[in-house]
Amino acid sequence: MGLTDTLASRLTYRPQELRFGTSGRRGLVADLTQLEVYTNVLGELQYLQSLSPEAGGVVRGDEFYFAYDLRPSSTAFVPGENRRGEICQAVERGLKDAGMRPVNLGAIPTPALAYYAFSRAKGSIMVTGSHIPFDRNGYKLNTSRGELLKEHEDPINLAVRKVRERLEAQAFGESLFDETGMFKEGHLDLGPVLDDASAAYVRRYETFFEGCSLAGKCIVVYQHSAVGRDLLVEILEHFGAEAIPAGRSSTFVPIDTENIGAPQLARIQELADQAGVGKKIDAVVSMDGDSDRPLLVGVETGTGKARFFGGDLVGMIAAQYLGADSVVVPISCNDGIDRCELSKVVEPKTRIGSPYVIRGMRAAREKGRRAVCGWEANGGFLTGSDIARNGRVLEALPTRDAVLPLLCALFAAAGKNVSIVELFAWLPARYSRAALLEQFPRAIGARLVESYTPENAAIRDVRFAGEEASASAEDGSGIELYAEAARQIGAIRQKLELFFSPVGSGRITHLNYTDGVRMEFGNGDIAHFRPSGNADEFRIYAVADTQERADFIAEAATGSDGVLRRMASG
Repeated sequence: MGLTDTLASRLTYRPQELRFGTSGRRGLVADLTQLEVYTNVLGELQYLQSLSPEAGGVVRGDEFYFAYDLRPSSTAFVPGENRRGEICQAVERGLKDAGMRPVNLGAIPTPALAYYAFSRAKGSIMVTGSHIPFDRNGYKLNTSRGELLKEHEDPINLAVRKVRERLEAQAFGESLFDETGMFKEGHLDLGPVLDDASAAYVRRYETFFEGCSLAGKCIVVYQHSAVGRDLLVEILEHFGAEAIPAGRSSTFVPIDTENIGAPQLARIQELADQAGVGKKIDAVVSMDGDSDRPLLVGVETGTGKARFFGGDLVGMIAAQYLGADSVVVPISCNDGIDRCELSKVVEPKTRIGSPYVIRGMRAAREKGRRAVCGWEANGGFLTGSDIARNGRVLEALPTRDAVLPLLCALFAAAGKNVSIVELFAWLPARYSRAALLEQFPRAIGARLVESYTPENAAIRDVRFAGEEASASAEDGSGIELYAEAARQIGAIRQKLELFFSPVGSGRITHLNYTDGVRMEFGNGDIAHFRPSGNADEFRIYAVADTQERADFIAEAATGSDGVLRRMASG
């Protein structure tokens, strides 16, 4: 055919590059060819192999672990115009061709994979789309020492670009891939599953919480399609609880623990009611698809009403229970943390995403803090140091985890002999609701945020006293506002107040630009909007003095003719 008969010349589709999101790489399954996954894995491994072990590097010939969630496309082909799926098979082949020895740890939670790999100083990849819609998937790479951080992304992208150029220039007859970007071999079997990681993860909690008991507690485990659904039942039963599996699904259910609205809560209420016939249900617990984000619902005594508690509130309970002396949370966290005992140990708030929380936890350790933890609004709980309690030590796990915060909340309530609902009533009366607009292109979301952001990129915080504004940078130092900058900020404030006037929150007293646009109003309401880092979605975080008020703000913002759509259209 000649030198021009390359793989690139034969492709019958337009490749879509797999990009980094808030944490990991995500994309539409329709765009996730095995060629694209293989290309990225090869580039990433070349980068890791260039690093020292101290910096998280890996050595050719070493074991490299991978695992996956229960999305069909993770391990199997899925129906569609072009054959897509078998993402794990592309990961495994990429690892082999990068000179590593891939080890299949099976369908396990993301934190179980990370715990096993970190403890052995080995690299790892989790194939998962986390909580995002069913038509998407992706994967998350870890170094041998921890998660990828944002500073790793540019050099990785450069390595991937070089691999892409080489593979696409390869003669088609010599390429592993066909015209559709899939392996010419067709279906490939994965290597045998090693069960050790799941068992090690369970032992982590059985050992640390030894002596704690949930005897007499009746807990519904909403299983849906969470990869850790059976593991969670096993752990709860170990501590004496009656764990009732419910809502198990053979099809994938994209549970977003940041966005539990009326339909999801109604489903959870139904499961609690069904399981509660003749029993007193104490709580309903669950996790998202890759089981690194917790979902906790208390059940009111007497009424049986299900009460959802957001992940940022669950994080506060867990941090208090563990005796944290340093807490790192993103700017989207419920501001109740600034109104309780934890306010004394809160570090500067970060951008949204576990890499930023991890960086903040490292900074806290460098300052000498001994019991360091952090979490996100979705509830994913990270430990940045070993934590000692009752003579036992929990090893640091600086990646999102769902089991630890759930157990902390359940044990805290049991230890105080109160219900979950009563336990959370002791927190400051600040209530959160997160909501989102789906099918909202990230590019539009980014432009929307930019249009309400000061031109001076150094400004992170603006406070108003009447009509006067004062600004500060990320490190808290003041930024002088000259006439034009003050005028621009005043105009931004006025436009935002106009759009949010139907919400009835009054004047804006505080703007923050750490990640997106966060508004605080004179009546205490908070509305914070930003584009998702993982999908074409636009998120809003609302905080208020009542749950009803927080729900109202979120719904007013995301309705069909809501605030955010009107802002985007004009």
